[in-house]
Amino acid sequence: MVCLGNICRSPLAQGILESKVNPDLVYVDSAGTAGYHEGNPPDSRSIKVGLKNGIDISHQTSRKFNVDDFEKFDIIYAMDASNFQNIKRLARSKEDEQKVRMILNEVDNQANNSVPDPYYGGIRGFDEVYEMLDKACEIISNKL
Repeated sequence: MVCLGNICRSPLAQGILESKVNPDLVYVDSAGTAGYHEGNPPDSRSIKVGLKNGIDISHQTSRKFNVDDFEKFDIIYAMDASNFQNIKRLARSKEDEQKVRMILNEVDNQANNSVPDPYYGGIRGFDEVYEMLDKACEIISNKL
């Protein structure tokens, strides 16, 4: 799960998907394409929305996406088009590129819709992002 800063959308996506899969069979992680918040916990509003929905993401730590992630993960979900392109620029091969997907395409195939960044908005934006990601992660978990 990858967004820009790894403090709002991708930590929520990580926590939501983790809550829906068997952790012995599926490893989920998140990262940001920028290292602005590296080492920091998720945004307090993401933590609050997660807790409101029974998911604790407070233990997560922001990290920057790196080329080694192509080796570690079978699927890499981008939260928006900008981060999708940033991830693909790091790809070393067609195989790497094929691992990168837009998360909301799981809900609306090939629509390439973005999960909006709620950082500069109020708590309602975080609720809306949670709802979008929950729907996508439900579909992903059923596929897995």
